[in-house]
Amino acid sequence: MLSSQKQSDNSLVSSKIIFDQIELILFDLDGTLVDSVGDLAWCGNEMLRALEMPARDPASARNWVGNGIVRFVKRVLTNDMDAEPEEGLFRAGFTIFSDLYAVHASDRSEVYPGAVETLQYLSRLQIRLACVTNKPEPYTSQLIAAMGLDSFFELVVAGDTTARKKPDPMPLHYAADFFMLDYAKCLMVGDSSNDVVAARAAGFAIVCVPYGYNHGQDIGESGPDRVVGNLIELTELFN
Repeated sequence: MLSSQKQSDNSLVSSKIIFDQIELILFDLDGTLVDSVGDLAWCGNEMLRALEMPARDPASARNWVGNGIVRFVKRVLTNDMDAEPEEGLFRAGFTIFSDLYAVHASDRSEVYPGAVETLQYLSRLQIRLACVTNKPEPYTSQLIAAMGLDSFFELVVAGDTTARKKPDPMPLHYAADFFMLDYAKCLMVGDSSNDVVAARAAGFAIVCVPYGYNHGQDIGESGPDRVVGNLIELTELFN
């Protein structure tokens, strides 16, 4: 039970979560289960090279991930979080990036330590598992399969599965409705403020990891129900 767990200093606990009543867990992909920034950064710089533009510092890509491929490409092109590139440049760049990423989406990506063990453990508890990400298909399925995670998920909701993506609650509601489950019995596990906002709007509980892609901000400041240091700590909540 949650009340018996040893709490770390950076953990946020909400009494509203009763973990033994959770029936569905939705996992974010990039920054939560998989560190995919290496492939995104490489494809971004290859796109810039093809456009005869200067390369960006690969470390910048870690702060640019989280709002979908379209926004990521715009950030690479402008070297800015919110700026808009010229439309013709964006169209050319997006085509180049999409072609590159379709081939190289998993070359440099790695599953975070403990992710596989966590999914195995939760599967044994017969909790329904799904993935909800802003990454569009077919990149999502390709990455999940390449990382050996596809067997764990009964449902994958990609960035273009529903009309709106996180932070809108629509993808979360889509998943819960697919399983015909009460929203109050669903948990979102993510790494960004997008995940927190989506979960709150959907009526889901939300647990976050601190190591992902949250634009350089402390995820605790977004107010999740709990921050766990790693995914193995998530399993301890269900003991």
